[in-house]
Amino acid sequence: MPTAATSATNRTWPAPTARTGRAPRRRLGPFELYQTEWCPASARVRERLTELGLDYVVRQVPVERDARDMLLRETGSDTIPALVLEDGSTVTSEEEINSYLDLHFDDPPEAEAHRLKAAKARRRYLEEECECSPPVTH
Repeated sequence: MPTAATSATNRTWPAPTARTGRAPRRRLGPFELYQTEWCPASARVRERLTELGLDYVVRQVPVERDARDMLLRETGSDTIPALVLEDGSTVTSEEEINSYLDLHFDDPPEAEAHRLKAAKARRRYLEEECECSPPVTH
């Protein structure tokens, strides 16, 4: 994986030393995703990583921003989701993470199967478990 690349919006990845003032940590192995279970953006990033067949370690962060010292220390930000790359640099926000993933990884053949299975699970949840109104169909 390249250590820096430019997207169509001329965004360069990664640029961690500008934010954190330190050299990126050396990493071997999977990505690290700093997130919470209740965050919809975190859930969508987890789903995208799964679609791409990428291994990642989930790091839960506290709900309160002022309690996110480890997140700030490790990523240079107190915002979730934050994805720590294999070279130790960090990409934050769902939009930036998806842009990075789209730039560096092609959808494998099984990505569509993951999307369909996730949609089926959401429909089943709404039909069987959710006490909310039935989904509108046209």
